[in-house]
Amino acid sequence: MAVLPLVIYPDPRLLEPSKPVEAVTDETRAFMDDMMETMYASQGIGLAAIQVGVHQRILVMDIGFASGRYKESGGGSKPMYLVNPEIIEESEDICVFDEGCLSFPGQYAEVERPEYVKVRYLDYHGKEQFMEAHGLLARCVQHELDHLDGKVFVDYLSRTKRDLITRRLKKRAK
Repeated sequence: MAVLPLVIYPDPRLLEPSKPVEAVTDETRAFMDDMMETMYASQGIGLAAIQVGVHQRILVMDIGFASGRYKESGGGSKPMYLVNPEIIEESEDICVFDEGCLSFPGQYAEVERPEYVKVRYLDYHGKEQFMEAHGLLARCVQHELDHLDGKVFVDYLSRTKRDLITRRLKKRAK
């Protein structure tokens, strides 16, 4: 496995929608393993393929990896691999959470999202699965799915907050 370089905002690749994966192959699985290794090395709980420069509808998550940061993670490693994920149901109940992103190092902001989502996806072996997610898991899958659609968490913020984060990241890049 390898740790891949992260794509950092305001890189325009983060704003491009990703393409569906035609089939889950050994190459796809090796890439997902590299994504998971990259996510762990970066201390994240989720990572979309575009965050390592690949425009495919793939994401990996392990909310248990964050047990020290998020009490509701439940603890214990629980790696998840989602290929071609799509939300097929979501609650009207909304929750607010302080989100961060590996592509926005050191930046956090409160974002409103549905409390519950139901997701259809292909797993590590290419088998169709369904997941019902609440709380942190729901938030993480929605955040990563946004990446696959070319959307980033600052898109949910006011223009002032979004501009402030963009300026900070541009300054950091210099």
